[in-house]
Amino acid sequence: MITLSSMGSICMCHFILPLTIAVVVTLGDNTAESYWLLKIKSEQVDPLGALRNWSPTTHFCSWNGITCDVDEAHVVGLNLSGSGISGSIPGEFSHLISLQALDLSSNNLTGSIPSELGQLQNLRILLLYSNYLSSNIPEEIGHLSKLQVLRLGDNSLADEIPPSVGNLSELTVLGVANCNLSGSIPVEVGNLKHLVSLDLQMNNLSGFIPKEIQGCQELQNFAASNNMLEGEIPSSMGSLKSLRILNLANNTLSGSIPTSLSLLSNLTYLNLLGNKLNGEIPSELNSLSQLQKLDLSRNNLSGSLTLLNVNFQNLETMVLSDNALTGIPYNFCLRGSKLQQLFLARNKLSGGFPLGILNCSSIQQVDLSDNSFEGELPSNLDKLQNLTDLMLNNNSFIGSLPPAIGNISSLRSLFLFGNSFTGKIPVEIGRLKRLNTIYLYDNQMSGPIPRELTNCTSLTEIDFFGNHFYGPIPETIGKLKDLTVLHLRQNDLSGPIPPSMGYCKRLQLLALADNKLSGSIPPTFSYLSQLSTITLYNNNFEGPLPYSLSLLRNLKIINFSNNKFSGSIFPLTGSNSLTVLDLTNNSFSGSIPSILANSGDLTRLRLANNFLTGTIPFELGHLTKLDFLDLSFNNLTGHVPPQLSNCKKIEHLLLNNNRLSGQMLPWLGSLQELGELDLSFNNFHGRVPAELGGCSKLLKLSLHHNNLSGEIPLEIGNLTSLNVFSLQRNSLSGHIPSTIQQCSKLYELRLSENFLSGIIPVGLGAVTELQVILDLSRNLFSGEIPSSLGNLMKLERLDLSFNHLQGQVPPSLGQLTSLHVLNLSNNHLHGLIPSTFSGFPLSSFLNNDHLCGPPLALCSEATGMKLSNTQVAAIIVAIVLTSTLICVVLLYIMLRIWCNWKKVAVSSEDGGMVEQKTRNGEYWNMNSPELLSSPDIQISATPCICNLKIDASARENTSVR
Repeated sequence: MITLSSMGSICMCHFILPLTIAVVVTLGDNTAESYWLLKIKSEQVDPLGALRNWSPTTHFCSWNGITCDVDEAHVVGLNLSGSGISGSIPGEFSHLISLQALDLSSNNLTGSIPSELGQLQNLRILLLYSNYLSSNIPEEIGHLSKLQVLRLGDNSLADEIPPSVGNLSELTVLGVANCNLSGSIPVEVGNLKHLVSLDLQMNNLSGFIPKEIQGCQELQNFAASNNMLEGEIPSSMGSLKSLRILNLANNTLSGSIPTSLSLLSNLTYLNLLGNKLNGEIPSELNSLSQLQKLDLSRNNLSGSLTLLNVNFQNLETMVLSDNALTGIPYNFCLRGSKLQQLFLARNKLSGGFPLGILNCSSIQQVDLSDNSFEGELPSNLDKLQNLTDLMLNNNSFIGSLPPAIGNISSLRSLFLFGNSFTGKIPVEIGRLKRLNTIYLYDNQMSGPIPRELTNCTSLTEIDFFGNHFYGPIPETIGKLKDLTVLHLRQNDLSGPIPPSMGYCKRLQLLALADNKLSGSIPPTFSYLSQLSTITLYNNNFEGPLPYSLSLLRNLKIINFSNNKFSGSIFPLTGSNSLTVLDLTNNSFSGSIPSILANSGDLTRLRLANNFLTGTIPFELGHLTKLDFLDLSFNNLTGHVPPQLSNCKKIEHLLLNNNRLSGQMLPWLGSLQELGELDLSFNNFHGRVPAELGGCSKLLKLSLHHNNLSGEIPLEIGNLTSLNVFSLQRNSLSGHIPSTIQQCSKLYELRLSENFLSGIIPVGLGAVTELQVILDLSRNLFSGEIPSSLGNLMKLERLDLSFNHLQGQVPPSLGQLTSLHVLNLSNNHLHGLIPSTFSGFPLSSFLNNDHLCGPPLALCSEATGMKLSNTQVAAIIVAIVLTSTLICVVLLYIMLRIWCNWKKVAVSSEDGGMVEQKTRNGEYWNMNSPELLSSPDIQISATPCICNLKIDASARENTSVR
């Protein structure tokens, strides 16, 4: 830090510089180097006083960091490493022409590397690493023909490595790691015949590794990891006989591993992890007898593991994880092996446990996790007497754990989770005094947790989640003084929590959820001062919480849901670090403590299904990180405090099933992250706030069973993500807004038991995601059922009952093949019911006007079709005309009959009186067919319509029978 005194000293340096030169001349110094050194000092900020003794009153060879030649005439070395100086590197260094070593590393220098440094022709060592230098590496660096060591790493340089570095023929060390360099590795690097170390790590270098690198015949260390190099590893690298370290990790190199690498007989470290190498691992690598560490992980290597550790006499670490290897040879380890670490995780290895590993007597760490191994573990696993870490997780091992595992006295970590182990935990495990981590979760183990486990007093983490352990938690659990994690969730444990657990004073995570534990929380829990997470949900715990829990100041996550706890929740409010508090489904009573607002990091507060009373504390509005607030199913009263509008991150707000009152809350519209809002079953009144249309992320809106009135606002259409919309059992009026069709993701719509009126909007048919229910029952809707509802192909329940709907049931509704509940009763519908509805009960259609068809009575022809008014009028006219014509015809026939039966009188001249004649003793029937068919019959225009004239001869010759 720059102080006033240091600033003053800087200013003073500029003021006295001319005086300094005069003093130097006065002292008779035969060189100007002291001048330039003082000039350099004047341009630096020196908060630690590293340059304090740089004074014109003393010889510069005595100054801090200065090394002079034998004659003390010239500066040959300047070392200010780690002095805390800041500022830029002055170009005045170029005047120190005899300078051979310049070390300004590990300071706070900024700015660029001055090109003037290229004038220091005698410079052999230049160390500028670990500063804040920027800009590029000057091309003039290539002029330093005697330079042997150049280290510029850990700066913020940019651009490329200048090709001029190839001119540094004496260079042995080139270090530019972590400098934000880009471009490719210059081929000129191959000119550096004496280069021993080339460190290019953690840059943005791209392109190929130049084959010219084979020119660096003395190269021992080549590190280019964490770049973007691509292409194949050049086979020419096999000619670097002196190479001891080759690190090309975390690039995008591809192709196979060149067999020429087997020629690197001095190689001790080979790291190719995190590339795209493929093919098999060359067996030729077995000749690398000096190799100590081999890492080929995170590639695409395949085939069997052909590397036999017997040939790697000095190999200590083999990391081949994250490949596609398929097999391990039986003779993997033979006598004399020095292998200590074997990592084969996440390959395609299968079969039983590789027994060849048991021959690796010196092995300490074995990781075979995330493969497809199966079968039982070998009973002689204790052959691995030096084993410290055994990781067999996420395989398909079966059977019981071998008791011999208790003989591996050096074992510290045992990871067996994610298998299918069965049986009990062997009591012999209690012999493992050094064991600190045991993970058995996600298996099928059973039996009690052995008391002997608590003899493993070095244990820090126990995780038995997801097994079938039963019985009590060992009452001696308190012996594990170093235990930090105890995870026993999802087992069948029973009984109380042992009081001795309170003596595990380093415990940070306690997970006992999803068991059958009972009793109360021991008062000794007050000693668990480091506890941050405690989950006891889904058990049978009961009783009030001990007040001493309020002493646990580091608690962050508490989940006691689904138990039988009672009393006040105040003992859980002692920590101001809470992030999650879930007490759902208990019997807590009393008020919600306002002190909860002191936990400013609280994100989830769930107190539902209790017997809490009083009002919602307004202080909860201080919880600005809250995203889940669930106070439902309690006995809360009063208004919802408007201060909750400060909880801008809230996503779930559930206050339903209380006795809250007051106007509906317009400030809810400001909660832009709100995804679920449930205020149902309360006593809210007033209108549905139009401001809710601003909650664009809302998925569920439940305001049902309140006293809301007024119309549904048009702004509801802005909720385009809405899935559930429930407003039933209110006093809403007006129409369903046409904008409802914009809620295209709606799959549940309930508006029943209101006073809504008008027609059902046709646009509802566009909400094709409606699936769970469309309930508009018990309103005042009129008009016809829109045929567009036939587009709701996913709909399962439709209720339009108790309205004033008219007309026919649209045939399109018959296409709703997903429909399994239908209610159209108590309307004014008529006509034929679609045939596909025949399977619904009678109650679905009762109390309408004239509905017919199964399951109701069959329709007649007259009622099977509804006629228009024009058609009805035409039919009436036709009936009248037809009836009139029939009446005329009938009248005509009756008159003719009357005339035919009239007595016929045959007289001589005057046509006197008609007489009834007989022939052969029979009457002459005037209705005779012969008479009617006689050609002599004529109809005369006499007053009698049926008057007939018959001549005498015809009458005499006519026979009547």
